[in-house]
Amino acid sequence: MATVTFDKATRVYPGQEKPAVDSLQIEVGDGEFLVLVGPSGCGKSTSLRMLAGLEDVNAGAIRIGDRDVTHLPPKDRDIAMVFQNYALYPHMTVADNMGFALKIAGVNKADIRKRVEEAAKILDLTDYLARKPKALSGGQRQRVAMGRAIVREPQVFLMDEPLSNLDAKLRASTRTQIATLQRRLGTTTVYVTHDQVEAMTMGDRVAVLKDGLLQQLDTPRNMYDRPANLFVAGFIGSPAMNLIEVPIVDGGVKFGNSIVPVNRDSVAEASGKGDTTVTVGVRPEHFDLVNGESEGLSKDDPAGVSVTVNVVEELGSESNVYGSASIGGEDKDVVVRVHGRKVPEKGEVIHVVPRAGETHVFATSTGERLSD
Repeated sequence: MATVTFDKATRVYPGQEKPAVDSLQIEVGDGEFLVLVGPSGCGKSTSLRMLAGLEDVNAGAIRIGDRDVTHLPPKDRDIAMVFQNYALYPHMTVADNMGFALKIAGVNKADIRKRVEEAAKILDLTDYLARKPKALSGGQRQRVAMGRAIVREPQVFLMDEPLSNLDAKLRASTRTQIATLQRRLGTTTVYVTHDQVEAMTMGDRVAVLKDGLLQQLDTPRNMYDRPANLFVAGFIGSPAMNLIEVPIVDGGVKFGNSIVPVNRDSVAEASGKGDTTVTVGVRPEHFDLVNGESEGLSKDDPAGVSVTVNVVEELGSESNVYGSASIGGEDKDVVVRVHGRKVPEKGEVIHVVPRAGETHVFATSTGERLSD
């Protein structure tokens, strides 16, 4: 096994001034499962291809273990890659597909057969070794592609959106299988996806990229609890965090007809920069439903913010309520997660306030997280 280091690695495509990947600095631990995630064009696949040797590195360096592999050809990097399109040979059996790279490398037939059978047992493919890819399901083909990587016993696995071609149910089960398999093998793995749910459920750590720049590198839990900026806050989480610009007032920030207390340092930091507003982030599950009358207010002047329900997404034990609210004179989309047995009707008006201690505060001008 080995560590992987991106040391200010940069890739600039010919004819373009802006780097596709700009000074990427990441250290992947021995045996770690790191996920690169972000929207299309953010540089995640380019980063993986730089590590694989399929893209040039224009500045900086890439190391696998103690070796500088920046300018080594792919065959000398001791990596194995799993692609989005499986890349299986249609005329070969499953066994031949899995063992082909070993055959090219000159490994004897007995060792190839042993490694293939061991990988097939791990991946539950033993009964399919004599079949050809056309006789397999999408999930089985993906496992064959995984098996082809496993038999090589590389220092690093690279996976480029390997689940994109699977249906939703199969994706959910296969990502669990991949994560379990990686834990079992203990092989350092760098995994690329655009799906933030996939990233959060699979990775030991997650690296979020935007426009070629690393936005945040952290564990899934820390990234969910403490997003570094507005981009990460809006990208990580499903449904996405509500991000609402609100005025700074004495005691906190003004959220509709309520004053929401926030950390004094957050307000002071924003005020010190001359800002009169901040952007408050609230996860859908961190809203409380309130009754204006119980707050000592009338129905015409309710607590918090009034949200008109547009769509209710019922998920069984809980429901997501999508609505619109007028905040600061502007109409805003708001998502609130409620108990599955207490679901408001479409067109109904509900009143919500952020739960104390569960708000995130960002500088509206820069998007950076403020002290809290």
